[in-house]
Amino acid sequence: MLGRDARGTPEAAPSVLAPSGIWLTRGKDGRLTLYVHSADVLRRWTQERSAGGSWTVVDVATRGPLSHLAVVQDANGYVHFTGRRERTSGSAVAVDIVYAIQYQTGRPVTEWRSLGNPHKDAPGGCRIGAPAVAVNASGEVHIGLRNAGGGLMLRRERADGKWRGWEDLKGARMEGDPTAVALASGTVEFFAAVEGGTLHWQQKEPGGGWHDAQPSRLAVRAGTTAAVETAPGRATYYWTDPAGGVVGFRAGAWPMALGGAPGDGPHAAIRVAVDGYDCTVLAHRGIDGTAAVGLGVTENEANGVWWSDTGVRCLGTPALALDARGRLVVAVIGEDGEPRLARQTEGPGLTLDDWRRI
Repeated sequence: MLGRDARGTPEAAPSVLAPSGIWLTRGKDGRLTLYVHSADVLRRWTQERSAGGSWTVVDVATRGPLSHLAVVQDANGYVHFTGRRERTSGSAVAVDIVYAIQYQTGRPVTEWRSLGNPHKDAPGGCRIGAPAVAVNASGEVHIGLRNAGGGLMLRRERADGKWRGWEDLKGARMEGDPTAVALASGTVEFFAAVEGGTLHWQQKEPGGGWHDAQPSRLAVRAGTTAAVETAPGRATYYWTDPAGGVVGFRAGAWPMALGGAPGDGPHAAIRVAVDGYDCTVLAHRGIDGTAAVGLGVTENEANGVWWSDTGVRCLGTPALALDARGRLVVAVIGEDGEPRLARQTEGPGLTLDDWRRI
């Protein structure tokens, strides 16, 4: 499962970031698009042909510096961008949440619109966390974030496309930022590490209200959780144990120790067919700064996840997607700030080809 990359002395880390969420996407036409951002620019690479070859790159202004950017793709192939924007005027700092959308591969991004801030006072507003975003089956966007008190705030679209006001889903003492996942049932879930355990918010019905947050005493390293739907209407959550190693968890079941040696960042997860099996692939930046990839049978991870260190050094969490032929593609941001990717090769098992700069 190893890709190969020329190893040399890394350059100084540039001021580019891999967004949270799905920052490598596949459009309806099969072409891949990769996104990174700096303080005030979203840089976008797009395949010219779905079969591969050259890529075009453009810079998209974000109308102000973004401290965080979340990217998610919905069932229609639309790509949604949600950022936490900070603007300074003298000694005052104003923070708001901004949103934009790209409807088709290679097409322009819409104007960025402000969705405001759940806090009216500037001190409280400056303490909000980074947004976590999910889009349900009907295309309604759900944005959750940690408020100044450590609880979960939600802003979401209505069925007519208009935005509701901020909703308080309660909770307290959240550590890091929440994780969001949309399920085939049409509902959305949020999951977060809190002081002494976790909180899990589940929606009652598509577009409806929410059950009370379910607490647990599970130990989670804050800021490391990822989620993927592993059965209809059921999500599996993956995170880093404070003592090291990856943990998998489904509501109502015991947590599973899955091995690995992850660093401090979050995980990426995707389902892919390997040798006729429905498998889940996990990826993270390991403790030595290189991208690591793990493979296990979906909802049978407790019987073993096989980990491989790709040997390629990266900034942030790798991204995972399937190309037009259904092959797994792994993308990273190199220490020089340039994106690289490797694809699944033909043949048995999961093997990646050579890493290529795009």
